Amino acid sequence: MEHLEMRRKVIIMLSIMSAMLFAALNQTIVGTSLPKIIADLGGIEYYSWVFTIFMLTSSITAILVGKLSDIYGRKPFILLGIGVFTAGSLLCGISGSILELILYRGVQGFGGGMIMSTAFTAVGDLFPPRERGRWQGIMSSVFGLASVFGPTLGGYIVDHFHWHWVFWIFLPFGLVAFAAIYFLFPSVQRKEKESIDYTGSLLLTLTMVPLLLSFTWAGNEYDWVSPEIIGLFTVTIVAFFLFVLTEKHVSSPVLPLDMFKNKVFTVSNIIGFFLGAGMFGSIMYMPFFIQGVMGTSATKSGFVMMPLTLAMVAGSTISGQIITKTGKYKKLAMLGLFIMVSGMTSMHFMDTQTTNTTAIMNMILVGSGLGIAFPIFTLTVQNAIEHKYLGVATSSVQLFRQLGGTIGVSIMGSVMNNSLADHFNKESQKLVASSPSVTPEMGEQIKELANPQVLLNQEAVLEKFSALPPESLNVIKQVLGILRESLSHALNGVFLTGAIVIGTAFILTFFFLREIPLRTSNEEKNASNEQAAERKLG
Repeated sequence: MEHLEMRRKVIIMLSIMSAMLFAALNQTIVGTSLPKIIADLGGIEYYSWVFTIFMLTSSITAILVGKLSDIYGRKPFILLGIGVFTAGSLLCGISGSILELILYRGVQGFGGGMIMSTAFTAVGDLFPPRERGRWQGIMSSVFGLASVFGPTLGGYIVDHFHWHWVFWIFLPFGLVAFAAIYFLFPSVQRKEKESIDYTGSLLLTLTMVPLLLSFTWAGNEYDWVSPEIIGLFTVTIVAFFLFVLTEKHVSSPVLPLDMFKNKVFTVSNIIGFFLGAGMFGSIMYMPFFIQGVMGTSATKSGFVMMPLTLAMVAGSTISGQIITKTGKYKKLAMLGLFIMVSGMTSMHFMDTQTTNTTAIMNMILVGSGLGIAFPIFTLTVQNAIEHKYLGVATSSVQLFRQLGGTIGVSIMGSVMNNSLADHFNKESQKLVASSPSVTPEMGEQIKELANPQVLLNQEAVLEKFSALPPESLNVIKQVLGILRESLSHALNGVFLTGAIVIGTAFILTFFFLREIPLRTSNEEKNASNEQAAERKLG
């Protein structure tokens, strides 16, 4: 498809980006809307499953569809993805219970996984690696724009309309994108004599689902050494062992293990794993710091976070232009990772006296670095493998990032909870010991305040203790101050961990990622020659 005229390519890309924007906005808009939805539907105990089910279904679908799209072409799957996602969005809007909403979010996830997998792969079909940097940078900015407008729009909708419209407002985007891709996107004939690896697909699913669930639940729903988590890890290990055995003997594996012999492919995915862990694990906890430690309101915290997204959009766009112009990417990737490490290290030194201006500057640093580096490792993978593996290779990048993000959030959550509990218990015990007005009953109530959520609604906490004598109420205020300091201390550890993880990605890039020329054509002959040269050098 790289030989299509540029005008048609641009129209196809606009259609693909509208589909991506449709899916991304539906994701970012849910976060700020969910409290109102839960208030209407009930089921607060299932709150996290609204996000977890989407993550599970989209992650598995992406890797499975990657291989299938290499066989059948991208068009059927991006159309199917838009159709399924649209149906899921429509159903979410008519949910009558939290369980129905979770089920329909799972349907959305199946569609979203297809859209994201085929969208980034389609760029590889339309443009050779030398030209992809520009377009992948622009596509990455779609997520940035969705992150800026989604939460704000979600809050506005639930404040002024019924929450159903959160899921319905963007349905026209999906219909337009479907029509445009249906009429403009070229069809590809199915590859002859290419079988489907059903056993490998099942075993891969049985490997990934328990793994993602174990890291999602560990430290939150269950202890790390609980029978549930150990059982999930056991299933993952057994399924993975059987998956490797299966993939060695099938003619058309769902995830060809030979690709991991390619050092650029393997190193890029490992870097993507660390990048996902550091990025998701750190940025996800920044709103906690802004609201809980700095005391910024929830509304204003969105504006403090917005520069990160805008910097990411600018960074990815500029990075893509530079790659297309120069054909070089390694130094640019290292620059982006270095800027991210600098930003996260600066975040490590924030405290209760930090201003919004300082937080915004740190956000700009992290966002700029992320925008510069993030799209590059998709490009390095696509450039290093043969074009016939483009779909499954691109999906593998998304899978490793998702794994990194899930594991990173889990580990950093444990870092935060343990550090906060230790610091709070130590300091609050000192306060209780030096305050004669604290009764044993009040001491037990103080222990219950060791929850960062308390800082998001301090007025309600103080109102709860309003009947206490002035000297006892003053102790409660001091306890809240200790909690702020404890949360700051804990999040400093989270941000430092993120800086170390991204620093590891920088070291891997510097020492192990070799820069090979970006191909100027998708022709199989060129791809094969450069692939052979890369393996020989590796």
